[in-house]
Amino acid sequence: MLLPLNDTIVAVVCQLIDDSKAKLAGGDYREPTHSDIEFCVVQAGLASLDPKQQGQQIGKAKRVRAVLHAAMLDNEDAGARLVHSLLAKIRACGGFRPGSDNYAGAEAIANAKSAFESEGFFLSDDGAVGAKVLSALKGAELTAALQAYAARAQRGSQDAALVAGTGKDLMEATAAHVLVSIRGDYPESANFKALLGMAFMALGLAVPEQPEESGEPPIKPLERALFLAACAANRLRNKEGTGHGKPWLPKVSDSEAKAAIEVAGCVSAYLLAKLQTRAR
Repeated sequence: MLLPLNDTIVAVVCQLIDDSKAKLAGGDYREPTHSDIEFCVVQAGLASLDPKQQGQQIGKAKRVRAVLHAAMLDNEDAGARLVHSLLAKIRACGGFRPGSDNYAGAEAIANAKSAFESEGFFLSDDGAVGAKVLSALKGAELTAALQAYAARAQRGSQDAALVAGTGKDLMEATAAHVLVSIRGDYPESANFKALLGMAFMALGLAVPEQPEESGEPPIKPLERALFLAACAANRLRNKEGTGHGKPWLPKVSDSEAKAAIEVAGCVSAYLLAKLQTRAR
């Protein structure tokens, strides 16, 4: 599972690495060192984006910020791998351990934990990081976590297609959550199309089986189209699952998979928005 990568995540990772205040106060440099950062950057395949490789002499936080921001535009997956590598190095150096010479500080750690939390991930006190097991979440907390997955899927993030800890398609997990929120449960044996249809109808959304009515709101044809697109995207899924690699049928190209992921994000986000509107 790739970690999330956005402006907030970049900011908190840089805070964990930044030792400029300590140096200004006459303190010692903290690990990870520039050499450690270079190793992580090269390992992630992002050396061409590293300002140090271009002869610039800048601090560690500015260096990491430059690489990650560039990766957000050109290679988000590699940037996500760099975030994971940097967090592992910070942890190994004692950055999450109070009393360590390399301790990043309570505020920086709290900010990082909050940032990952908002993306559906956990960052423990000792620096372990991973996706939340969504099957353990309920109510508003699950809604927020699914919204984070949907936002990542809308950006085409490959690992957002399946919801961590459940093996479910993002849209399937969202549909089940809608039904539990409205009816208290959902039919676990229902196929994807039936489950999604029940969720659409529970929210008062139009499905293709409902014929167009004269004078109906213009959003209704779009809702039917979203339903059809969701079912088509789901059919591209590799239902067998290999436990690794892409969750797509072998003949699905990267561009086709990306389109399907974005559809999943769009449909899931729409369902969750309607669910929240209904709850108000």
